[in-house]
Amino acid sequence: MEKLQNMISEKSVVIFSKNSCCMSHTIKTLFIDFGVNPTIYELDEINRGKEIEQALAQLGCTPTVPVVFIGGQLVGGANQVMSLHLNRSLLPMLKRVGAIWL
Repeated sequence: MEKLQNMISEKSVVIFSKNSCCMSHTIKTLFIDFGVNPTIYELDEINRGKEIEQALAQLGCTPTVPVVFIGGQLVGGANQVMSLHLNRSLLPMLKRVGAIWL
C-alpha cells in the first residue's frame, strides 16, 4: 500500500491502466487530448502489477482499471471521470493541480 501511495503522489495526474482494456484507452486518450501529460501505469506490463491491482481493489476501486488520481486524490474509474467531464468539473480540477494551463 505504501508503494501505491508513492506512485499516486508522484505526479498531478496518475492513471492505472491495462493495455487490454478499451475503457483504459478511452480515459488515457481523453486526458492526452486535454494536453495533460499523465503518469500511466500499465498493470499488465509492469513488475508487481497484480499486487498494485490488489491494492487498488482494497481502496474500493472496482473495476481496478482504469483508475484515475488527480492531485493525489482518487477520482475513480471511467464512469466517474466521464461524469466529471460531462458536468464540466474535470477541466477546473486539472487546472487546480497544475496539469493544464488553459
